[in-house]
Amino acid sequence: MAAAETVNSISWWKEPTKDQWYAWWAAWLGWTLDAFDFTVFLLIMLPISQEFGVPLTEVAFVLTVASGWLADRVGRKIPLMISILGYSACNFIAGFSPTLLFLFIFRALLGIFMGAEWPAGAALAMESWPVRSRGFMSGVLQGSWGIGFALSSLIYGLFFGYIGWRGMLFVGVLPALSVFYVRRYVKEPAVWVENRRLQRTQNREVRVPLLSIFKRGLISNTLTACWWMASNFILYYSLTALFATHLQKDLGLSPALVATPFLLFNLVGFVAMGFWGWTGDRLGRRWSMIIPAAIAVPIAPLYLLTTDFTWITIGFVLQGAFGGALYSQLPSYLSERFPTEVRATASAFCYHQGAIFGGLVPLVLTFFAEYFQVGLVVPMLVGTVAAAVSVVISLLISPETKGKILVAELQVA
Repeated sequence: MAAAETVNSISWWKEPTKDQWYAWWAAWLGWTLDAFDFTVFLLIMLPISQEFGVPLTEVAFVLTVASGWLADRVGRKIPLMISILGYSACNFIAGFSPTLLFLFIFRALLGIFMGAEWPAGAALAMESWPVRSRGFMSGVLQGSWGIGFALSSLIYGLFFGYIGWRGMLFVGVLPALSVFYVRRYVKEPAVWVENRRLQRTQNREVRVPLLSIFKRGLISNTLTACWWMASNFILYYSLTALFATHLQKDLGLSPALVATPFLLFNLVGFVAMGFWGWTGDRLGRRWSMIIPAAIAVPIAPLYLLTTDFTWITIGFVLQGAFGGALYSQLPSYLSERFPTEVRATASAFCYHQGAIFGGLVPLVLTFFAEYFQVGLVVPMLVGTVAAAVSVVISLLISPETKGKILVAELQVA
């Protein structure tokens, strides 16, 4: 009791140690730069289809192909470094694409490296962070995606006319420089180090953690987490994957005008994720995501069912605070739902299967838009509403984890 009172008597930002701050900043930086490299493609799909003379559906297929086991076995730091180097190199090489197939191959490889970054970075940050403010810092961490997206939107709006879509991809090599910071300053979380020591000394190593998350006691948790993550991805892609293409193709807007709502959407989303993260430490992880998901539904028609640029901007930016910010608890909630032995693997599996469903969204939406000749608006609206409702339902039947202490003790080994 005395220890708890001492902790609560100091400011929350003074509670973490220097190493805990270093670990969190490494994850934040990795996710920000990951977002920059990935979201550049959302802004240049139409120019790519025009240069290669292919339908937009084929370019959307490139976006569709967009590691936990390694992070559970060798630590969180090494996979984080490998993934940052990997997705940076792939984006740079993709800028030289002579054909759509070449672009497809390196964007697919980028997706693999990107998928390895999130679970490693999330586990690194959340295992290292004190429980009192974990929800808030989870929101600020996840919100860094919006900062990366905003940076790509800013560069697109300012420089696309000079560097083209290839130049946009070339810029994607810069995130590789962050590896020097990770290598020098970041340490493995104490929880993971002690857990690995216990596995070895007790001869109870979890060699195939992926199988463990489908055993009795965890399978229900795994399946509901997969449902929730798939819903998250489908919602996010319904909101953002084709919105720039809609503004370019359906409304004929210039790069500067296209970039404006995206820039504001992501800046507002970054702030809002911090707010919903703060809410997660008070109302619980689930309600901090259920509330914005529900509000996202009536907001969608405001910017999709109009051709007025002012209302498009206002509605889309407002959506950034709700549908674009309900992901604040992804790092904390997934980390708290699974034991240390399988945490990164479980997070990676739930994340990746969700990404597969989300990655299909651009392909499905462009198919329906072109096959039924209805434009992109109706498919985007249907996808947004259905996914937001699915997020709410999946969370209502999932467990609450607010206040959970992450421990080193073996639980599934």
